[in-house]
Amino acid sequence: MMYIGDYLGRRAIYSPGKLAIIDAGKEPAWRLAFAQLNDRANRLANWLATEAGIHFGHRVAILARDGVEHLDTFFACGKLGAIHTALNWRLHWQELAQILENVTPRALVYSDEFRGTVTHLQKDERAASITHFLHVEGDGAPGSLHFESVLQAAPATAVTSSEVEAEAIAALIFTGGTTGLPKAAQVSHRMIAWNTLNTIIHDLHHDDTYLNVFPLFHTGGLFVYTLPNVILGGVTILVREFKPAQILDLIQQEQVTLFAGVPTMYQMLAQAENWVEADLSSLRFCTSGGAPLPVALVQKYAQEKGVQFKQGFGMTEFGPGVFALAAEDAISKAGSIGRPNFYIDARIVDVQNRSLGPNEVGELVLKGPSRSSGYYSNPAATEEAIDAEGWFHTGDLAKYDEDWYFTIVDRKKDMFISGGENVYPAEIEKALYGHTAVHMCAVIGIPDAKWGEAGLACVVLKPGETTTGAELRQYLKDNLAAYKIPRRVELLPELPISGAGKILKRELKARFSA
Repeated sequence: MMYIGDYLGRRAIYSPGKLAIIDAGKEPAWRLAFAQLNDRANRLANWLATEAGIHFGHRVAILARDGVEHLDTFFACGKLGAIHTALNWRLHWQELAQILENVTPRALVYSDEFRGTVTHLQKDERAASITHFLHVEGDGAPGSLHFESVLQAAPATAVTSSEVEAEAIAALIFTGGTTGLPKAAQVSHRMIAWNTLNTIIHDLHHDDTYLNVFPLFHTGGLFVYTLPNVILGGVTILVREFKPAQILDLIQQEQVTLFAGVPTMYQMLAQAENWVEADLSSLRFCTSGGAPLPVALVQKYAQEKGVQFKQGFGMTEFGPGVFALAAEDAISKAGSIGRPNFYIDARIVDVQNRSLGPNEVGELVLKGPSRSSGYYSNPAATEEAIDAEGWFHTGDLAKYDEDWYFTIVDRKKDMFISGGENVYPAEIEKALYGHTAVHMCAVIGIPDAKWGEAGLACVVLKPGETTTGAELRQYLKDNLAAYKIPRRVELLPELPISGAGKILKRELKARFSA
């Protein structure tokens, strides 16, 4: 029995009959105990090893909506020492092909709704490393096998790998790339163990029921609470997609004790048709991240539902749980991300890497055992992020007060967050420059009532060229994921330029955010 990596193998020994997973995306919902979940993982691991030739260090990709299949794949990979590689299903198939060319998985598990994407990938040389395909429902693409049929036919004998140690990579989680191709953060088993400990110290109880609404291709979905809760023996509920009325019903029906979301989700829940009658009294607290939670929303939940909020800050490359703001500080320290989690050191440094004092703005740097193992197949990016003393440079400008509460002042470079998704303007600008009419462009995030922030593309056309904002948005739709498409395109005669020749985005923000 492995001491690390085979999370379900251990949990199935301690509490085999205890409820582990409720997959509420299924009709009717699936309810699986830890022994049943472990059985599924062993079956998949056996099939991956014998039929697909997957062993230690090999990648297994998944392109699917949230469901137990994500966890089956993750835990099967853990048993084999293989690397779970969850793909963002919001991406265009061309973007996915670039990613697959870099990470070269041998197998792909996918939801049938992405059959069209998979059909494209099967014909693309960049995805040629994939030799085995498993579809979760429906008929699947040609040459694909049905996931549940494979599990039923495979043996349930225990699978472990003697090569799995703390530094072995468990998963690749993709971060948004400023140059187009997302970087793959390497999540080790050591990172998972320390994040679990941090999470238990701050948040989790043995008897918690956690309702996850984050996509499992995000670190927020797989690693913030889901995996720590499985390790601790709690119940985890999965949903196929975020439907506010269903979420409120599930909290009451399953007596959910822990829920997490981004501010946009909490606004949508409060506007759901069943909000008034919803009973949320089982919740110990809710966690909010991704952006500051409006004080008015904190007060609404407290007054109308007796719900308390914890807020925090996490990163794919570190933790992911890094900072936590206690519920009692939600109003008095509004806007703060709180204090560092227990086994995380945080500093604010200047450009010479010297530590700064209270209320001085500088770069947030982090150190601790829950740091990722750099970026897969990208040593240059790894070297840029981690300095000689082992500090991880976040690229975020931040400060802390006399009570050691931290606040993010500005986000990484020009990145903005729309509906909980990181959006990187450079990627969109690169696509815009591919249009024959575009002379100069700049993409910024501006305040948006629904999504927190939304993209605005400011474009200068080449002399003699004509096009419209609608045509440019359609052009982007053929190349990028839908959530990256700017909500507005402004055609301007010129852009503000600095003496050094750089576009002054702060002036555009001031002009269009007013």
